[in-house]
Amino acid sequence: MLDAGTATYRAGRYLQTPTLDIFLTHAHLDHVIGLTYLFDVLRVHPLERVTVHGEAAKLAAIDQHLFAELLFPQKPPYQSRPIEQNLPLAKGGRLTYFHLEHPGGVIGYRLDWSGHSLAYITDTTAAADAEYVAKIGGVDLLVHECYFPDAQAAWAKKTGHSCTTAVAEVARQADVKRLVLVHLNPLATGGDPIGLNVARAIFPATEIGMDLMEVEF
Repeated sequence: MLDAGTATYRAGRYLQTPTLDIFLTHAHLDHVIGLTYLFDVLRVHPLERVTVHGEAAKLAAIDQHLFAELLFPQKPPYQSRPIEQNLPLAKGGRLTYFHLEHPGGVIGYRLDWSGHSLAYITDTTAAADAEYVAKIGGVDLLVHECYFPDAQAAWAKKTGHSCTTAVAEVARQADVKRLVLVHLNPLATGGDPIGLNVARAIFPATEIGMDLMEVEF
């Protein structure tokens, strides 16, 4: 599982093995608050092992602050493990990570198996010339944050997030096969609040990620 946001309570329906590995991009609350939901997941679906991977400093911050006695006094039974480069995955896959620009620091992930690949980029300011673009080249599926529409590009830069045109240009520059936009502003309104038509004009194979969406690639 990539990150542990508020949908972590749904993890049980997708479990296929007796173990669960969660890979964190960073320790901001909207990406880790779901760790507190693991008690419910494990009560319904007992597992042999749960491992949370991430940068060592971020894992320590979670232990110290998220599970502070006055906030959430009982830590779920998971192991913390500093992230490793070229980490083997099930079914012959391999995970690599790379650093992204965002306040506090973030890492992105690339997961490769024989015949298909995925990149997960969240909480960064997209740019076609960003260093991470070379790391995601040619992936079958790029899942990329797009919190703001182009009209709010200044806010994207100020807060360390992305806007529509820049994300689409990243997908085109990286020559990915498919782009799914996630981490959209939940307060955005209107039939096309992020400008999907703008993204598709640059990179036609663009979709907006929806709750409970399942993607085959």
